Amino acid sequence: MSNIVPLPLGKAGQVGFERIELSRIMDLYGRMVAAGEWRDYAMDFDKDAASFSAFRRAAERPQMRVEKRPSLRGRQGMWTLFGEAGQVLKRGHELPGVLAVIERRLLKIVE
Repeated sequence: MSNIVPLPLGKAGQVGFERIELSRIMDLYGRMVAAGEWRDYAMDFDKDAASFSAFRRAAERPQMRVEKRPSLRGRQGMWTLFGEAGQVLKRGHELPGVLAVIERRLLKIVE
């Protein structure tokens, strides 16, 4: 007789990205890789926040970091975009609005 034991998928209380959020972030990452801007990424999941960092080179500081902090949902918004030096570039309640700052770099002027 066998017993089925469910495996824990993550730590209790750990913050993570939903599928649609991660899809949006990875779509932007893929376009930035194709443009030659980024080459590596890292994700960090903690009990308070989840973050996605993108690097030009793996040995450097992240060029940008998107952080999801659900505890700030009711105040300034749970999404924050940080620049290379750690400065806050944008805060908001919706991920597309926060990522728009980075997506503007992909726009090219055509005559």
